[in-house]
Amino acid sequence: MSSDWSGCKKILCIRPDNMGDLIMSSPALRALKKTFGCSITVLTSSMAGGIATYLDEVDEVITVDLPWVKNNTDFNVASFSEITEEIRMMRFDAAVIFTVYSQNSLPSAMIAFMAGIPLRLAYCRENPYALLTNWFPDKEPYTIIRHQVQRDLELVAMVGAVTDDNKLKLKVDESKWVTLQHKIQCLGVDTSKPWMILHPGVSEIKREFPASQWIEIAKKIVKDLGCQVLFTGGSNEIILVTGLVTQSGSGAYSLAGILSLEEFILLIKRSPLVLSVNTATIHIAAATSTPVIVLYALTNPQHTPWKATGKVFPYKVKTNLQSSNEVISYVNKTMEEYKIEDINLKEILSAVGELLSASYNADGFVIPELIQLPVYG
Repeated sequence: MSSDWSGCKKILCIRPDNMGDLIMSSPALRALKKTFGCSITVLTSSMAGGIATYLDEVDEVITVDLPWVKNNTDFNVASFSEITEEIRMMRFDAAVIFTVYSQNSLPSAMIAFMAGIPLRLAYCRENPYALLTNWFPDKEPYTIIRHQVQRDLELVAMVGAVTDDNKLKLKVDESKWVTLQHKIQCLGVDTSKPWMILHPGVSEIKREFPASQWIEIAKKIVKDLGCQVLFTGGSNEIILVTGLVTQSGSGAYSLAGILSLEEFILLIKRSPLVLSVNTATIHIAAATSTPVIVLYALTNPQHTPWKATGKVFPYKVKTNLQSSNEVISYVNKTMEEYKIEDINLKEILSAVGELLSASYNADGFVIPELIQLPVYG
């Protein structure tokens, strides 16, 4: 096993899944950059490529939707050869493959191997032999489950890359707030009065929170707390959000499909509070130091917002919607011994009230630390 990464000045980091995953890998990218003084190129998906622009640690981005990651792209053998040759021409010194514990790192390792990258690091359950030069047996989730940020940091630490700054961070252009503020004011939002974000959209139905409960929450926030609610979402969620806003009534506004990613990050940065399902939004909130309340479907128990202020309300995924992945199935069975209560809307509203009070109270308000889920195994 090769162990000398000290001369690595050009490193490829392969993180080919979603936006939130790439954000959670950013402290590990920082560790690589700080330790080796290297340039970092990230190979990621079209779903995550946009967020890389806002990560200080990233120097260059390769965007490709790979066939072993969920997407709608028709990836063929010719595409595989093209991306491999593109990487070969960039002459990287090393490659790091970041994975969730339910993923196999070897398909991505094969790209790095075929591209002639001399040093290749990843977790893997089975012996990868020549595909990895730095192989570390993956003990998750059968021995322990770590937060994704910790998992990635411990991976790069195995080749000597460390950092004393493990927070999530995104670059935010505050100078564009005046324009963004005007944009949301044109929708009827009074930014001089209390307001917060509600983000209901999910990429997978198993993480969906019932529309009827979103509506009830929105109505009570407006009526009982005197706070405007801004429903956010992508262009593919306009119908969902419009329906929620219409049924929520006065004080609810739709921002679905009208914000660029840069504007969305800035809006979260400027928001007193975000209430969201477990999706990239919660990691953006963590990276912009925005308080966040998460309606957390337990698809990935290690993906709570890292070092954030707020509260997590976990709930189990319906049996018929649970993943057929055997690793995830094992975790689901293990979690059955933990009593996860149904979400109580009164508790959500109480948490919203406390966090809003903290945001608008000049004297400050003591907020409990983010509730982390238990470690299984």
